[in-house]
Amino acid sequence: MFRFDELAFEHTPMGDLTLRRRYEPAVSADVFEVKLGEEYLMSSLFTVAEEALSELGLAAVASDRRELDVVVGGLGLGYTAIAALRDERVESMTVVDALPAVINWHERRLLPVSAALLDDARTRLLHADFFALMRGAPGESTLPLALDAILLDVDHSPTFTLDPSHADLYTVEGLRRLAQHLRPGGVFALWSDDPPEPAFLDTLGAVFARVDGHTIEFDNPVTSGTSRNGVYVAVLAA
Repeated sequence: MFRFDELAFEHTPMGDLTLRRRYEPAVSADVFEVKLGEEYLMSSLFTVAEEALSELGLAAVASDRRELDVVVGGLGLGYTAIAALRDERVESMTVVDALPAVINWHERRLLPVSAALLDDARTRLLHADFFALMRGAPGESTLPLALDAILLDVDHSPTFTLDPSHADLYTVEGLRRLAQHLRPGGVFALWSDDPPEPAFLDTLGAVFARVDGHTIEFDNPVTSGTSRNGVYVAVLAA
């Protein structure tokens, strides 16, 4: 059986944004997919690494630290954010997305995790440019003044960005500006479509006291093989 539903479509400055649901015979279930132009951005068929981003990032925050203030860059299908909420230490979570359409999808509860995300009082959805917020000084936006963790899942990788304006974040200077938004001992974690790249680990190491690169392997029911993503975790000096 083949079934395809276009749930939402909108023109955006970065291209045509589409949310669709289709039946996937490999898993005998519906999957939700997001496309930007002709590029596939994300699928509910593959959420292991997106969830690992939150799990690994928050696990790197000192275990005795409570009432965590967390920012998630990139809302997407919501799996990174919903995984962060599973950590009971999280006191507040601001999810930043530059595309109002994506926020609207969740407000209309079109995605499998939308209700759980919106019904949790710790969640705030913010329409803003995450990269512009990180260029600014702490206190210049509506983000908490100091954060315990920043979890980012927007670009394909540090070297393959969705928009050229994002590239400056992945430099030493860009990461130093981002680090100003973290408390001492705070964590920056980043999802990548590719396994960790040594060159970017070195860049992170110029700013953060501890840096780890994790390769996340997961079964791919479409190819009947194994796929790999990356998660970078960088901890600021305490």
